[in-house]
Amino acid sequence: MAALSEEHRDGWGLAVHHDPDSARASGSALGWIVHKGLLRAGEDEAFHERAAGAKGELLVAHIRKRTVGPTSLANTHPFQRGHWVFAHNGTIEDTAFIRGQTSPERLAQIQGETDSELFFSYLLTRLDQAKLTDAPAGPETDAVLRQATREARARPGMGAINFLLSDGSVLYAHRLGRTLVLLERGPHDPVVAVRSSRDGTVVRTPWSSRRHAVLVASERMTTEPWEDIAEGMLLRVDRLPEPHWRLLAA
Repeated sequence: MAALSEEHRDGWGLAVHHDPDSARASGSALGWIVHKGLLRAGEDEAFHERAAGAKGELLVAHIRKRTVGPTSLANTHPFQRGHWVFAHNGTIEDTAFIRGQTSPERLAQIQGETDSELFFSYLLTRLDQAKLTDAPAGPETDAVLRQATREARARPGMGAINFLLSDGSVLYAHRLGRTLVLLERGPHDPVVAVRSSRDGTVVRTPWSSRRHAVLVASERMTTEPWEDIAEGMLLRVDRLPEPHWRLLAA
């Protein structure tokens, strides 16, 4: 991500979700610890420190190339509302529709100027209406998000809506208008501590045969066999009892 920040220069953010015991020790009642910076990630020592030192069960990371709204912490992803965090890639063109579908209460919570934070508020409005915002993500949550993304995709000229949405136990990933790829690392995979990214950056990841993880990214970050997520698809990744993923109907 530091290498990709040569193009995406307008800030960075890391949201790390800890298990309950670690969260209490860190003073985070909701499990999330969010770090943000306004410098280019590759040039920001704070980014390197946070990225290297991040420890948790689920991590959402973002480097920004601004299109809507100035460079500011309020406009830097990931955004957090309660136990939900959200990061977006792309530019949403039909913001009038999204704004019209968002509740006044959620609109009032918006702190920045981005189309991304507005779309987050739209998704939360739908969860609010179904009384699911504070509930563990289940089949009803899947259905609400599937319907909300389907309606957005149906609008002509909506724009690009690649996003990650997570409550710390479940991660939803949606693809529209940008690439989105998936990699699962499990006990059956060889332990490779040093990998090379497509631009030649060396990625050092100590990896034991006991670890199991699912990674979702906008671009292939290593030479491993990443899979393309199809356009218009919504993906659900569950953290427990061990990381596993499935595609939800588009």
